[in-house]
Amino acid sequence: GMFMPVQLAAIEALKLGVDWFNKLNHSYQKRRAIAWDIFKLLGIEFDPDGVGLFVWGKVPNGTGEQMSDLLLKEARVFITPGFIFGDNGMHYIRISLCSPIPILEDALERIASAKIPLV
Repeated sequence: GMFMPVQLAAIEALKLGVDWFNKLNHSYQKRRAIAWDIFKLLGIEFDPDGVGLFVWGKVPNGTGEQMSDLLLKEARVFITPGFIFGDNGMHYIRISLCSPIPILEDALERIASAKIPLV
């Protein structure tokens, strides 16, 4: 089963009411929009109807690993290459929406400043 402190925390979170959930959902919507902006800047295809805590994008040329390495080298931003999740992820990268908004905004600014070429 789930670790007991996590269960207890979840119980408390469920008691917080609709305002807490609305604030949290708004935060995730903003994070998702920043992830989309990163992908648009890089020319990476993504599904705007996707849900969950990650945004997956298809690298138009090369592999996700090449794009991830390029972003790390040129912009000092790490975006997870999809190949680590299996062969079907070879041409994808994945942005986590668990990062705070300022971190995602900083990543967007670094990538924009680096003018990353498409692989």
